[in-house]
Amino acid sequence: MLQQLISPAEFSPDLPALREPVIELLRKLAAEELMPRFKRVAIEKKHDGSVVTEADRAVEAALVKALPDIFDCPVLGEEMPEDAQKRLWREADWLWCVDPLDGTGNYTSGKRYFGISVALMYRRESVFGAVFDPNTHEAFHAWKGGGAFLNNKKIRATAAKPLVDAIVEVGRFKRLGRLRVALFANPPFKTISMSGASVLQWCHVACGRADVFLHAGEHAWDYAAGALILEEAGGRIATLLHDDFWRPEEGDKEWVKSVIAARHPALFDEWKRWVRGHI
Repeated sequence: MLQQLISPAEFSPDLPALREPVIELLRKLAAEELMPRFKRVAIEKKHDGSVVTEADRAVEAALVKALPDIFDCPVLGEEMPEDAQKRLWREADWLWCVDPLDGTGNYTSGKRYFGISVALMYRRESVFGAVFDPNTHEAFHAWKGGGAFLNNKKIRATAAKPLVDAIVEVGRFKRLGRLRVALFANPPFKTISMSGASVLQWCHVACGRADVFLHAGEHAWDYAAGALILEEAGGRIATLLHDDFWRPEEGDKEWVKSVIAARHPALFDEWKRWVRGHI
C-alpha cells in the first residue's frame, strides 16, 4: 500500500515527493497489467471510433484505486464515461489525469512504442507529470518550477538548430486540413515521424530525440504530463490559435487542444510562424 503523502487541503510545493510513489506505481502496473497482455488482447471500438483493450481498462482501474492514496483527489481517466470526465474537468480544483495506455494501436500490433501517463493538475493546469515507457524502462517526470528528468537525471537544454534540420513528430495529421498538404508538399524540416503515442512524443522532444511537435487535437490525458515535461525541459508550447497553451477553451471540447511545440525557444518561434502561416 502506497503511503498517502499530502492532501489537497494541506498542499505544499514539495512536488518532488510525488516522484517515487508515482513512478513506482507505473512500473508495477506496466509489469503486472500491461506487458503480460502485450500482443495478446483484442481491440474493441469505442463510440468515437478509437480503440480500447482490457489492458487499458485494467491499468486505469488500478490507477483510480491507487493514486488517491498518494494525493487524495479524483482521478480523470481516458476510459471513464464522458459525462463523468466533463464533470471532473469542470468542477474539481485538483485531479489526477491519466492515460493508462497511449499507443493502443501500436500495443496490439506488436510495435514497441506506447506508454502510461499520469499528471496531477490544479485548475486544469499540470503541476506534476510522469510518463513511463515499459519497453525501454524509461521514466520521465517533471514538476512545476522544478525541471524535467529522465530516470532521475535532469534533462539539460540542448543547442538550437534551424527548422530546416529539425525532426518533427506529428499526430492525427489527417485532421490538419490545408496544413497537412503543406507538411508533405513543401516541408520546412528534415524528417517527419508519426510514431503513434503522443505521451512519448512529448518526452522525446523534451530530451532531444525529436525537435518539434505538431498535433491536430489532443485530450487532456494525452498532453497533461508530456506538456509539463517539455516545458520544464526548456521547450515551448502553444496551440494552433493561442500562445497560452494552458488557457481554458470554450464548449464541450474545452479539454481538447491542438499542439505546436519545440524543444528550444528559437526553434519554437520559427516553427510556430511556419505552422500558423499555413493553416
